[in-house]
Amino acid sequence: MATALVCAVVTGVIATPGVAHADPSPPQRSLEDVHREVEDLYRKAESATDAYNAASEAQSRQEKSIVEIARSVTAAQARMARLKNQAGALARSQYRAGGMPDGARLFFDAAPDSFLDGVSLAHKGEQATRGLLAQVAATQKKLDGYAKAADERWKKLDGERKKKEDAKKEIETRLKDAKRLEERLEAKERERLRRIEEERAREAQRAWLATEAVKTVTLKEAGANASGASSASTTEGGRAVAFATAQIGKNYVWGAVGPDTFDCSGLTLRAWEAAGRAIPRTSQEQWRLLPKVDVKDMRPGDLVIYFKDASHVAMYVGDGTMVHAPRPGRQVTLAGAGSMPILGVVRPG
Repeated sequence: MATALVCAVVTGVIATPGVAHADPSPPQRSLEDVHREVEDLYRKAESATDAYNAASEAQSRQEKSIVEIARSVTAAQARMARLKNQAGALARSQYRAGGMPDGARLFFDAAPDSFLDGVSLAHKGEQATRGLLAQVAATQKKLDGYAKAADERWKKLDGERKKKEDAKKEIETRLKDAKRLEERLEAKERERLRRIEEERAREAQRAWLATEAVKTVTLKEAGANASGASSASTTEGGRAVAFATAQIGKNYVWGAVGPDTFDCSGLTLRAWEAAGRAIPRTSQEQWRLLPKVDVKDMRPGDLVIYFKDASHVAMYVGDGTMVHAPRPGRQVTLAGAGSMPILGVVRPG
């Protein structure tokens, strides 16, 4: 009995003599709970993707900077070699003259005119020597500065590589966890999970469409279409929308910028690039750096930024609709612009 009581305390189950106790099974989670967890994992993976993309951009900048420093070092070293040759020639010239300073040799010149000419030449020689030495010192200072700058750039490069690797590990972990969760479900449950996801998106879209801001947008679009003002696809926004919608059906792949696969900001980057305008690589940088516009003033081609951390971006195409690369396991598609929590709207053009 004492042994049984000790075991019961250790296992956390108080056993009643003569009564069989089954091991407590973990509580069954509803599909709603699974949906929330899966979406949370994909959101965290997308946030890490933005960190990965930002680190990739920073790494590329540091690599270019190091190449530029190397070019500057090469040019400075070539200049130093030329200056050393000049200094060597000057030293050899003095050696051939017996090593006597120019000023001392002047006192042994018997002719007054020659003496005066020699003073002028000596002065010029001293100036040339001082100038040469100053150039050598300045060039050496530049080389020292380049060495310090290169060391700093290498440290930053190593830091960005570490950030990129950490972000990659987090992405892979989150995606693996989400995939594992979904694979545990039976086919019927996975289909129900997909329907839950779609219904949530529809509910959010309906609520968004009911807002006054969106009603203003759709009224403006209706007026513009009636006058033909927004029908021209020759505008920058129109060209960006044309490119983005042409990618519908292509797979989402984190870190991808086309032409066959995209992540969310990779799609908007290439779309505006096709329209002739360069924009930042990541959704967070797009939100931070591009001009912001009010939702009620939104027009096709504008970028809709989602979630508080600006970790997702889509392109508005009109009529309350956007095109985006949703997440791993999905393809570029059209969806309701209000189907996710909107942080704000930016306009590259």
